[in-house]
Amino acid sequence: MNKIPVYCFTLIFMVACQPKAKEKFDLLIINASVIDVESGKVLPGKLIGINNDTIQLVANMASADRYESNQIINAKEKFVMPGLWDNHVHFRGGDSLINENKDLLPLFIAHGVTTVRDMGGDISQRVLQWRNEIREGQLTGPNIFTSGPKLDGADPFWVGSIPIGKLEDILPALDSLEDLKVDFVKIYASSLSPELYYRIISACEKRGLKVTGHIPLSADHFKAVELGLDGVEHLFSFLSLASPIGDSLRQQNLGFGMFPQILETYDEDLARDAIAKLASEDFYVTPTLYVSQVIMQLDKMDPTVDSLLPLIGLGIQKTYERRIKQAQNRSREGKQLIHDMDIRERSLVLPMYQAGITILAGSDCGPSNSYVYPGAALHSELALLVETGLTSKEALSTSVISGPKFFGLEEYYGGIEVGKVAHIIMLTENPLENIENIGSIDLVLKGNTIYDRSKLSALKASLKTQ
Repeated sequence: MNKIPVYCFTLIFMVACQPKAKEKFDLLIINASVIDVESGKVLPGKLIGINNDTIQLVANMASADRYESNQIINAKEKFVMPGLWDNHVHFRGGDSLINENKDLLPLFIAHGVTTVRDMGGDISQRVLQWRNEIREGQLTGPNIFTSGPKLDGADPFWVGSIPIGKLEDILPALDSLEDLKVDFVKIYASSLSPELYYRIISACEKRGLKVTGHIPLSADHFKAVELGLDGVEHLFSFLSLASPIGDSLRQQNLGFGMFPQILETYDEDLARDAIAKLASEDFYVTPTLYVSQVIMQLDKMDPTVDSLLPLIGLGIQKTYERRIKQAQNRSREGKQLIHDMDIRERSLVLPMYQAGITILAGSDCGPSNSYVYPGAALHSELALLVETGLTSKEALSTSVISGPKFFGLEEYYGGIEVGKVAHIIMLTENPLENIENIGSIDLVLKGNTIYDRSKLSALKASLKTQ
């Protein structure tokens, strides 16, 4: 009978008793109450392991002794969720305002906005440079997806736009945007004919380019969507779809002069029918409610009590004057029209969401949009979306889930899950209970960089201009 030597038993025992090596992460977040925006649930007692800029582990705290890290964030009594997306921002104002635009990038981070969708301006080369520097960790700011220069008619409203006055202008314009490596195409359409508008959309569709923006007020929404239009910014153009004389007014090419008659003949049933038809496509709408609220109040606002204005460069503040003067000079009838349009526009949001149109939260912040500030304006936009009837969970989804969906990036963003990018915000209060709690930001994690409360305060302090 073979006998196993005693030393073998001793060796086996020693190996068996060796403590199992712990799995190590670059960063561990412990005791987290994770907000699952998609389900609207809070998942308490979670452990999040992060390597480099990616979430590699989401587990229960009961397994915490299996993991270790030299960096640990204790999220006890805190709520953890994905970073916010502002899906409609602008960087613009010409070369003299490049540095002031750049200086505002940290303000997004300070408000938990880790990604933005830039809707075009006149400093596109610099914005593209910032996009790359931010992604490489060389510059503090939100990740940027940009359209580059807008496309408009032969007489563009905004400086820096590419004019499209004839059919032959379209392909070179799209070539130039592709050469810039833009992320999507933005059409402004202030002086663009419906025919050229349709041709641009068709050309974008052939190239596989996402395209959104404004719709010429004389154009057919449904034809544009059939040709490949992916989304629309703002809600005013939809109002004509709810009027029995909308088609006639659009054909008369009355521009904004048609809206008094549109509002007089507005029909809720026609609005629902139009929404249902648009919802049959994979279609996106960015309401930008907050900027409309500000525009209506510009003639009454007192900037001396504005705590964020001192963080805005004096050159950008100068760009506010045009809209402020417009508001001060607006007639009583003009003010009433804007007010009535706003009520109708807001009434469209909940039916659109319920019908299956993808709503995108976007603030329209940036130079020329008076007192609409990076970061803070998105918080206000989310609150207004709740006022239209969305739940807090639904409003949050228009930012953190719908934003990635527009670019087909749901695999990488939108949740606290394994494989997602580690763009995370930590809150002291639950925004699912009250959307205003989105302002209770205690910490922002963007990839490898941790912005705790002191760093967030320092970001704001560094921007003070007065």
